[in-house]
Amino acid sequence: MNPKKIFRLPVSFVLKPTKRYIPIAQKFAFSHVIAFMWMIFSIYLSFPWVEEIGAFVTLPAAFFIVAGIAYIPGYLNAFMVFSLLFDRQPAIKIPQPSDPVTILVACYNEEMSIESTLGYIAMQDYEGELKVIVIDNNSTDNTSIVAEESGKKLGINLTVLHEPKPGKNNALNSALNYVDTELLITLDADTLLHKSAIRYIVGRLFSSPSDVCAVAGTVLVRNSRGKFLARVQEWDYFLGIASIKRLQGMFQGTLVAQGAFSLYRTEAIRKINGWPDAIGEDIVLTWNLLSNNWKVYFEPLAVAFTDVPESLNHFFRQRSRWARGMVEALKVVKPWHQPLIYTKYLTSSNLIMPYLDIVYTFCWIPGLFLAFFGYYWIVGLTTLLVLPLAMIVNYILYHYQKKVFKTLGLRIRKNAFGFIAYVLFYQMLMSPISVWGYFQEIFRSKRIWK
Repeated sequence: MNPKKIFRLPVSFVLKPTKRYIPIAQKFAFSHVIAFMWMIFSIYLSFPWVEEIGAFVTLPAAFFIVAGIAYIPGYLNAFMVFSLLFDRQPAIKIPQPSDPVTILVACYNEEMSIESTLGYIAMQDYEGELKVIVIDNNSTDNTSIVAEESGKKLGINLTVLHEPKPGKNNALNSALNYVDTELLITLDADTLLHKSAIRYIVGRLFSSPSDVCAVAGTVLVRNSRGKFLARVQEWDYFLGIASIKRLQGMFQGTLVAQGAFSLYRTEAIRKINGWPDAIGEDIVLTWNLLSNNWKVYFEPLAVAFTDVPESLNHFFRQRSRWARGMVEALKVVKPWHQPLIYTKYLTSSNLIMPYLDIVYTFCWIPGLFLAFFGYYWIVGLTTLLVLPLAMIVNYILYHYQKKVFKTLGLRIRKNAFGFIAYVLFYQMLMSPISVWGYFQEIFRSKRIWK
């Protein structure tokens, strides 16, 4: 589920962490001061641009447009840049945890992938006991049969449950009654774990303060050698989503402990009555945890690989569902009800996402189209100068992620064409899809799990 970005530009930034420890409150304050200074400087430089647009649509409308295209995204992006500049990921203090863990795998027609998923669980280098519960959520294929046969063949401690009521939340909640371990992991049925994923994610939880109730793992693209759309998404997961989660985790409020691969304290899940009946059940669950004064972290070394949509239709359904899930979470858990100032800020940032996506969709994209015909009212040479910066910043983050891969014994696939398309065109696809997701939630259209 939606790891919905709180920052719209597909740009991330990581430098070498400072050697001197800086308290989180100071990092938060310093980053805001610098971001506001950047925004004020941007406003000053944009006066001629605003006046030019205002000649056609009035000055208030021009300010509304430029704020959505430049001021607010610039501020949010600057906050992200300088926050990550101050970041220093603490070392995992317990590198070889051995507490028993239960893994929940909710399935709907997954007979083609469930054996591989279980196979990668069996190859974990985790020293503790792993119990696996596969929940067949009203499948019409042989998911449960394949799961049972695979569990026996692999020697896994496996239980197969049947949940006839459709909905991922129903599948997970039915399995929650069978969990007898302190920790549980949710894993999508088409997601493959790196051999050390569970060791790292559990080690991060036990190396954290006692009020950390969940750790989000790193989900990357498995089918990045597939069609063009999957190749572009590889960079979204590898650079964009991973850096946003790192930022949120630094401020103790990762906004989505995604159902694809995350670790939770079982008792915390039970105290909030399990997974909610929501299209974005994982984001609402995470916000409920945060609103109970718990914290959610992120572990970059706990890596899993999932299949992403290769068809535009499937991608459209998935990402509009993510956008809808964000709005749903905002309605269920109000940002101002969050107890920590960091999570208040992080969740409140999502309130302006619909505005930014609407301006991008109905102003920036048409403005880009007009620029090809010589009308530079919205998009001109000055605004396009951000593209080299975007390339440089993503290149820096690439080298950070390369170090993560080196630690895990992985190699980054060569995908230059996908990277260029990600930087130049990805947001033009994402914003209109997100707008459609917002409208789906407003008009309460039918929910679709997959």
